[in-house]
Amino acid sequence: MGVMGNAWGRFIARPNRFAVWVEVDGTRELAHLPNPGRLREILTPGRMILLRGAASGKRKTRWTAIGADLSGMLVSLDSTLPNRFFPEALAAGAIPPFRGWDIAAVEPRLCAGRADFLLARGDERLFVEVKSVTLVKEGVALFPDAPTARGRRHLRELAGAVHGGNRAAVLFVVQRPDARRFGPNADTDPAFAEAFWEALELGVRAYALVCSFDGERLHPVRFLDSPSPVSP
Repeated sequence: MGVMGNAWGRFIARPNRFAVWVEVDGTRELAHLPNPGRLREILTPGRMILLRGAASGKRKTRWTAIGADLSGMLVSLDSTLPNRFFPEALAAGAIPPFRGWDIAAVEPRLCAGRADFLLARGDERLFVEVKSVTLVKEGVALFPDAPTARGRRHLRELAGAVHGGNRAAVLFVVQRPDARRFGPNADTDPAFAEAFWEALELGVRAYALVCSFDGERLHPVRFLDSPSPVSP
């Protein structure tokens, strides 16, 4: 099957959570969007969107929206990219608290659901949940950008892992390089913010890794280890 290369398109509209209309070389195209977040600050009319061509015959849409140009800064739109990036960042030692840990399992069972990763260091076990962040306001990376019952459940399950004698952490991968702080988005989802601080009180650790995006991969820029309770 042939694969088209990357192209730029101009954002027109978003008909549903996983699709966007874009104009590519004067033609209106429907592109897959691998991100269910609201993305309201990013997906504005006229925004230039980086598109990746799909293998012919693999999908109904010819393109996947993978990035957006924010005044010359490329922001990743793929919410699945951080999970693919995590093993690479871990191996490179780019996440200081996780240095010396190895991946023991991917999507291990945790309570009634699954965590993203289980790390091992000797007899110690560390459950890790990885979250994608694209919203930044006044230098503060904020999660989520839409209410998330699933996110609250993940925090409860991580707290349960700590109660069971294991370690647990949530890593927020900020897919744009302009963040200097991180905090839960209490304005958008106060229930998540409350669950976030409760989880930290129970022993779950929270970290944020700020990355740049080159259109293919994420590259660590800075590590943030101090979640901020102050919204911008």
